[in-house]
Amino acid sequence: MLIKDTDLINFPILSLHMSGMIAKTSEAIIDPSDLKIVGFYLVGPEVGDGEHGDILQVGDIREFSNLGMVIDSSDEFVNADDIVKLKDVVNINFQLIGKKVETKKKTKLGKVIGYTVNPQDFMIQQIVVQRPLMKSFLDPELLVGRSEIVNVDDEKVVVRDEEKKIRERATKEDFVPNFVNPFREPQLSHADNQTLGEPDTQ
Repeated sequence: MLIKDTDLINFPILSLHMSGMIAKTSEAIIDPSDLKIVGFYLVGPEVGDGEHGDILQVGDIREFSNLGMVIDSSDEFVNADDIVKLKDVVNINFQLIGKKVETKKKTKLGKVIGYTVNPQDFMIQQIVVQRPLMKSFLDPELLVGRSEIVNVDDEKVVVRDEEKKIRERATKEDFVPNFVNPFREPQLSHADNQTLGEPDTQ
């Protein structure tokens, strides 16, 4: 199942050590070389106050569900300067939202207004393209699959085929994640669930 980019913002980070939420995501860090989310900037009481704040790398996420991303503890949080590869991606400061989208034949399709992610590997699977004004009345959005993308640079996303072929192959997924989460194991009592509480959505 896929999840929307907007659903990954303000997403709870749950600690097995603390048995509750210790942070929330504030922004995804995307590697443009393979369109994969490599980590998330964080906010919260257990987060440091460096230049960019602490980062959670996706490789340190033990479980993922609609309750949150489960990690061992805040010891998993890192700073970009601590890891060379992560620092290189952070310094690129790649922003997928707002990028122009066009075909290899230079046909302008619109701009990226969203994307969907596979939370099992955090690869971006689809981009949502807002159509140009003259085409938006009948067809406001175009869903482009990962396999259609041939190049990404600082200004644009280039896709393989014309929009008609893209639309024929595009399929929408259910965005509700459905994963086992240790905070919802059957042996937890009602009292334990009350202790853990529900993630703060505000």
